[in-house]
Amino acid sequence: MSLKTALLTGAAFALGLTAYASSHREAPGITETPKVDGTDFYMFRSYETGREEYVTFIANYQPIQAPVGGPNYFTMDPEALYEIHIDLDADAVEDLTFQFDFDNTLANGTGVTLDIAGETVPIPLRAAGHPDDALGESESYELYLVSGDRRTGSRTSLGTFGKPFDNAGTKTIPDYPSYAASFISEFSMDGCLAEGRVFAGQRAEAFAVNLGAIFDLVNFVPVDGDVPLDDNGTTFPGGITQDRANDDLVGKANVTSLAIEVPIECLNDDDGIIGAWTTASLPQATIQDPSPTYEQPEAVGGAYVQKSRLSAPLVNEVVIGLPDKNLFNAAHPTQDTALATYVTNPTLPALLDILFRDAVNGSLGTDIENLAPQNYPRNDLVAAFLTGVDGLNQPVDVVASEMMRLNLGIAPVPAAQQSTFGVAGDDLAGFPNGRRPGDDVVDVALRVVMGRLCHPVPINGVDTDLGLCTPEDAPVGTVPFTDGAPISATELKTSFPYLNDPIPGASGQ
Repeated sequence: MSLKTALLTGAAFALGLTAYASSHREAPGITETPKVDGTDFYMFRSYETGREEYVTFIANYQPIQAPVGGPNYFTMDPEALYEIHIDLDADAVEDLTFQFDFDNTLANGTGVTLDIAGETVPIPLRAAGHPDDALGESESYELYLVSGDRRTGSRTSLGTFGKPFDNAGTKTIPDYPSYAASFISEFSMDGCLAEGRVFAGQRAEAFAVNLGAIFDLVNFVPVDGDVPLDDNGTTFPGGITQDRANDDLVGKANVTSLAIEVPIECLNDDDGIIGAWTTASLPQATIQDPSPTYEQPEAVGGAYVQKSRLSAPLVNEVVIGLPDKNLFNAAHPTQDTALATYVTNPTLPALLDILFRDAVNGSLGTDIENLAPQNYPRNDLVAAFLTGVDGLNQPVDVVASEMMRLNLGIAPVPAAQQSTFGVAGDDLAGFPNGRRPGDDVVDVALRVVMGRLCHPVPINGVDTDLGLCTPEDAPVGTVPFTDGAPISATELKTSFPYLNDPIPGASGQ
């Protein structure tokens, strides 16, 4: 890789990286219903000490929660059905579904009240003190397990559990970590000797992204300024360096997590590879009530309609075209072949080449004929997004469909030893073999789309040709693209539910 080629690619991406940024509002329709907006989905072999024989699934909802967002904060939608689906036999159809069905309740039908001159009057706040003693509105959820089709299969309740009050601040809840940990619950599944664990509640955002600068016409050069581009140690002039200051979500925003930990023995897969995705659905009909009450702000009815869908990160943001973004959120994996052209013939690399090739070649004195990878159909992206990678996490007789895939036979890696680049960093337990909270998926996605899998990747210390395409197909596939916003497992919790406790709305007393 020549320095001029790296320079050219960096300049092109400095103009075009906006398409890769995720603000979690990935489709026009979902912006209207943020309570069911899925933001991130994680699936990995648990790396908490003593829990290695479990799989953790985390589905995040309600994007970019401001810690100061009171007084109502971020309750879940009691009309919605939040689901985590698991495909055990690679046919693109769910075999197991965990459903979270929320309910919001006012204490005594009124919330906290005060005696005001002989009148009993409800206060305007959800809490009048520590939630253990003075919580006026509480949230709970019933957890169901559905075997077979999510709507017509056998449905069993696994129990009803509480959801902690969001982190209003240190005066309301002085010790939030201990308070939230009390809501981690165990459940039993028929046919499984070990119990699973579940938690639903607010967490600190762990999706690292340089969001503000990206939407300021990419106010940085998206090549890692610390990584040598050649054997002489030459680094990219003006390249961005990794710095927490570049991150606009981690340390600044919260999110709501639905986390579940399932014993591997309960996942009776065919070949040790499972697939999974998360969805949220709302009743088909909604009628606005001109005289709304707490119990009935609107009238709803009809069958559930899927509003949100998420598995691998950034798919709807960077792969699916604008006319089909709402459709993708509503689609079932069995329907993904209708959208496969977005993967086999991606528009973004070609668009960057059309828009910027002449200008960049002219300014740098180069004559690169095409910046975009030229292996069509893009089998490297088909593996990354639709089938899994052969020999890593591709099931036998897989039906191409967009979902996260995890090889259960690959042992988890302790947090301190994880590579933020997952498989590309010679860490087979990470993205795209599932996804852990500490995997830097923005950087990985940048590199994969520009052809990283066309070049040998380190697997168990050996540079391995995946056979998906050739280095000649992707002349800039080894450039260290980055948004400069790092994330690492060592910055996060090392035990269930893994994401950090939420940022308080206020600190002090």
